[in-house]
Amino acid sequence: MIIGKKIGIILSFFLITLPLSAQENSFLDIKPVEKLDTPSTLKANFRRIALEFSNTSVSHAEEYQDSPISEFNADSEMQINGVFDFVLEYQQNHFTWNNGLYMEYGKTKIKKANGEKTSNEDADEILVTTDLAQKLWKVQTADLGPFASIGFQTEFTANQDAPRNKVARLKGGLKLFNGQYLEELYIAMVGESDFTYSPTNYKSAAEIGFRANYPIREGVKFAAEGYFRPYFSFSQYEATDLKYDLNVKARMDVSITQTLALAPYVSYRLGKARGASVTGSNFMIGLSFQYADLFHIF
Repeated sequence: MIIGKKIGIILSFFLITLPLSAQENSFLDIKPVEKLDTPSTLKANFRRIALEFSNTSVSHAEEYQDSPISEFNADSEMQINGVFDFVLEYQQNHFTWNNGLYMEYGKTKIKKANGEKTSNEDADEILVTTDLAQKLWKVQTADLGPFASIGFQTEFTANQDAPRNKVARLKGGLKLFNGQYLEELYIAMVGESDFTYSPTNYKSAAEIGFRANYPIREGVKFAAEGYFRPYFSFSQYEATDLKYDLNVKARMDVSITQTLALAPYVSYRLGKARGASVTGSNFMIGLSFQYADLFHIF
């Protein structure tokens, strides 16, 4: 029931994106990309630099104390997170090449009534990616084509007694991107080399993900992103490996200036470890103060 209510809150945010299907649907209207001699562009996209203030509710944390995923074994408490999301975007007529750096860290220090001081990580992630997508078809304002990406995910510090998370990830599939409201929607096969434990664990999975934004009115924009990744195979048995991983975030950006905004947000992460009898989840409601800007290099 509790998880159902949490999912319901997030789905209510997603209802706002229904106009996307009216504005940018007609997937039957697929046309080849025109062969135009357009100049290439390079943009530095600071998607989001933010301080997030939130309240975290964690279920079944005791089952995930040895997990390298910080969200599943955090305490239920107030927290402050820092987020840095940057992409260097190179566009040509027939392909786009994005190189991204995403960093997030949150740590809470607690002083109990008896004077004991404790602290724990609420979020800890470093993700470096390079993504190449080919523009073969046009779907309304969006491009559609195959893509491939390589990424490496790690963290600033090891979480409690768990080793530091270190995963190399290769994706390949089909992507709809550069849309007016739907920035990307993709489906892909995934191969992972997990160096967290020794020996290296080789995994295969599928993944579907999206990123979208929709202007509600002047100065107010709804933004959402997320992915779902079910795993199919593992070369080694590790009890903390996830059978599936769902990660969804949504927020309402309210502009203060052209580059600064206040944004109430919700996020939900759900997964089930191979050695756990119940799912682990992390649900957050909070407020962020953020900076975003796009610089045209050429």
